[in-house]
Amino acid sequence: QVQLVESGGGLVQPGGSLRLSCAASGIMFSRYVMGWYRQAPGKQRELVASISSGGSTDYVDSVKGRFSISRDNAKNTVALQMNSLKPEDTAVYYCNGKLPRTTYYYWGQGTQVTVSP
Repeated sequence: QVQLVESGGGLVQPGGSLRLSCAASGIMFSRYVMGWYRQAPGKQRELVASISSGGSTDYVDSVKGRFSISRDNAKNTVALQMNSLKPEDTAVYYCNGKLPRTTYYYWGQGTQVTVSP
């Protein structure tokens, strides 16, 4: 059974930091492209950051320089370090795993991040 379990969300003040983590099981983790998506109320889900099996990273423009994605293939985890958080970063953040060139992709249950004074 495939599971992606996120942790680390919460309430933080503007300018603060949070670190999200996603633990994967039931997949050959090292082969998957891992990503973090977010969905704010009334908005479409968007890709925030992704990391390939080889460690190449990509970010949406709005988080470049503030967020950093990393993975630990030995522990089957992917993390999203979020610094200099802004109220517009408020959303439910989802972990995603996709096996390239296949239709296999999986989602976590989501974790709420709220940035507010």
